[in-house]
Amino acid sequence: MYRSQVQCDTCSNNLCLIKKSLISDEDKRLSQQKVNLNCKKGQQFIMEGTPVSGLFFIYKGKAKVLKTGIYGKEQILRLVKNGETIGHRGFGTKKKYGISSVALEDSILCNFSNETLELMMKKIPKLTYELMLFYADELNRSETKVKTLAQMTVREKVIDALLFIHRKFGTNHKGCINIQLSRQEIADYSGTTVEQVIRTISSLKSEGLLTCVGKTISINNQGQLKNEISEHNFYLDQ
Repeated sequence: MYRSQVQCDTCSNNLCLIKKSLISDEDKRLSQQKVNLNCKKGQQFIMEGTPVSGLFFIYKGKAKVLKTGIYGKEQILRLVKNGETIGHRGFGTKKKYGISSVALEDSILCNFSNETLELMMKKIPKLTYELMLFYADELNRSETKVKTLAQMTVREKVIDALLFIHRKFGTNHKGCINIQLSRQEIADYSGTTVEQVIRTISSLKSEGLLTCVGKTISINNQGQLKNEISEHNFYLDQ
């Protein structure tokens, strides 16, 4: 990974926890102690079981957060984009990461070491408050997702995953979801198998609800797809 330098006070990611918390010149000076890293598509920058080296923030790009289950099967826990946080469950509680993370496209990362972040939390009360709200929100989303996915059919799980990916990453100039995920990655996120994802997407295509070319997917009828999972009350930005 090659290093570059991005300043927090000029960052355009206004929803970033760090950016939102910088008020004084002293706050901005503390934030300059971070390290910026350029990460290539497919490159792993957090490895499950390795010592915690602070928090990562996506300055620009996309990444997936994984956890390995039995027989080495991967489960995608989160998909993250500009301004979002990775590695927060290891910070302050464990000495090793409980997750892995891989860049889904060429990305620029901001890394705050354990020592730097602890100092910032002591010196910047707003940052501590924002992190508290963030952790509470993450816990609520995780609990809701576990409960709801346990009640969904395979078709509903795939539909929910596609709707989530669509609203999180938006669409490109061609109207396709603005991220390319393999069928295996969609399965790893939705808690299904790749065979089930392939069958479900094929069925949705034949019904005219999706258009697919390779890894690119366009949703043709969001309303109908939302209706299929409405009884789960799970249209939630996870």
